[in-house]
Amino acid sequence: MTSDPLAQLARLSVSLPAELLSQLDAMVAERELPSRSQMIAELIRHELALHSEGQEGAVLAGAVTLIYRADRGRVRQALAQAQGSFVKEVISSQHVFLEEDQSLEVLLVQGPSERLQALCDELRKVRGVQQIKLVTTTALLPPLHAHGEAEEAGKRGAR
Repeated sequence: MTSDPLAQLARLSVSLPAELLSQLDAMVAERELPSRSQMIAELIRHELALHSEGQEGAVLAGAVTLIYRADRGRVRQALAQAQGSFVKEVISSQHVFLEEDQSLEVLLVQGPSERLQALCDELRKVRGVQQIKLVTTTALLPPLHAHGEAEEAGKRGAR
């Protein structure tokens, strides 16, 4: 199997209205990307992830971004309590204080799309949450531990 990414490329021809192509070229230039292809690939990946979110049982990885008003710890406590039902899905979280008594929290998540959506729905119910957004990808984190691996290693070490 070759590791050359160019060897795995497929060519595609697309017809677009002239105005849409002009807008695409402007976006590529503003973002200083090397080619239209890179921008189109990013747009396709985004749409595929959105499509996967709606498919039952699809396992996704991503990030939940929350903006909320801090209310003497009540909101953070309510958010932590809501996350408690999603321990398998929430991999890590990071919190920073913003101006005007606001906070930003980012949760790294992975799991079935229904569970990730349910997590967002629970977080959205917390009074004080002003914005919430889930961004996903179909690429997954590699498994950290195989099922039963720790038990087997323990048994071998005890011998």
